[in-house]
Amino acid sequence: MSSTATTASPTAAPANPRSRVITASLVGTTIEFYDFYAYATAAVLVFPILFFPTGNDTTALLASFGVFGAAMIARPLGAIVFGHFGDRFGRKATLVASLLTMGIATFLIGCLPTYNDIGWWAALLLLILRLAQGFALGGEWSGAALVATENAPKGKRAWYGTFPQLGAPLGFIIANGIFLAINFLLPHPDGGAQRSEAFLAWGWRVPFLFSAVMVVIGLWVRLRLVESDTFAKAEQKGAIRKFPLGVVLRHHWKELILGTFIMLATYVLFYLMTNFTLSYGTKAASVDVAAAAAAAQAEAAGKPFDATAFAAQFYPGLGFGYTDFVIMQIIGVVFFGIFTLLSGPIADAIGRRKLLIWVTILIILFGLTFNLFLLPQADPKFTGAMVQAFLVFGFMLMGATFGPMGAVLPELFPTNVRYSGSAISYNVSSILGAALAPIVAVALWAATGGSPWLVGIYLSAMAVLTLIALLLSKETKDVDYDDNLGVGATGSL
Repeated sequence: MSSTATTASPTAAPANPRSRVITASLVGTTIEFYDFYAYATAAVLVFPILFFPTGNDTTALLASFGVFGAAMIARPLGAIVFGHFGDRFGRKATLVASLLTMGIATFLIGCLPTYNDIGWWAALLLLILRLAQGFALGGEWSGAALVATENAPKGKRAWYGTFPQLGAPLGFIIANGIFLAINFLLPHPDGGAQRSEAFLAWGWRVPFLFSAVMVVIGLWVRLRLVESDTFAKAEQKGAIRKFPLGVVLRHHWKELILGTFIMLATYVLFYLMTNFTLSYGTKAASVDVAAAAAAAQAEAAGKPFDATAFAAQFYPGLGFGYTDFVIMQIIGVVFFGIFTLLSGPIADAIGRRKLLIWVTILIILFGLTFNLFLLPQADPKFTGAMVQAFLVFGFMLMGATFGPMGAVLPELFPTNVRYSGSAISYNVSSILGAALAPIVAVALWAATGGSPWLVGIYLSAMAVLTLIALLLSKETKDVDYDDNLGVGATGSL
């Protein structure tokens, strides 16, 4: 009898129904990425003006991106903390805690006073809340990916792993859609394509405050989850360790390094396609050098002044209105979502490594086309068509590379350290990719006097590093989670 029961148990129905697994992994990451993108949009449109009024467009934008990037520094710390509790006590409670942390921090950003109210204290408070956002996101992604993949049917792990990934494009569309709706509904004395004074005064706060509603929905879904059979088996086999971080660093450091660089090109591509293109696309297409020089000379009160150096601060962009360009981005992000979903079945069929190698080669080539697509053309309509094509191609590649990551990174590690290992790889890569990408891109853009070609070279170089990591890694398609619990491989830790 006991033999029969033992044989039958692996085929028993999963504790978490398929619909609940998909919904919990998708809804949670959608909310988390919504919160993150709300800040990303405000970092370009609002925060340089309201929190970093340096008097210099470049300096203000770099300061805003600096605070944006600070969250990426906090993410590995969140990965360590949430990964520790996720590997020791389970995925469910950890996911609830990360969602609450992100939601509270985002809501409070919507309540912050600005520089005009309290001076530089406003920037400091923004930095603190931004660090809290990064800390929370450090634990969110891996937990959601594990909920999806540890509950996936055999042969469909990459497909299930795409659902937490789908939260990225959905969160982007919802966050920017709300920004667009608010901006559209407010009065625009300078034209409908431009930001209104009311938007800068209070409209930008609404998306942050709205996150409270979304968090309640996400909590309701996640509180209904139970732990996966895979984690339960690890507990029963005595595989759970008191200090998962030590196990990862001692026994799985190679996987940590490979996972970090496998994710690198994905991060750089995404933040160039969102933050950098929004900055470049909405920047004025031409610079009034004479007016800029005259204003600076008046301010300098007769001091020696280099007009050429001053004009370089006002590097040109494409001159699109905010509304127009965000709509173009949202069109591109629709393809991001479609290709995220398509990548899962392909990765299950041909393997994660093979798919990612080909996509990474295409990203390298895509980086060499920035000047082809992004330089202003004589006909503004042709410029718009080229930029839209650029956004569509870039986001298609983004979906194809981001989708399989929900399976690839967790598959690199055994169950008893899977949360910690995948979270650390994913979030250390965020420092190398996401934290630096917007800052490096703006600096390269300014250094070339407004040309994007160096930014594209930067993307290609990062993709080369990812390609090397993929070539050094092994295919994980056939990894069996039940045979990879970590038993006997981690010493006494």
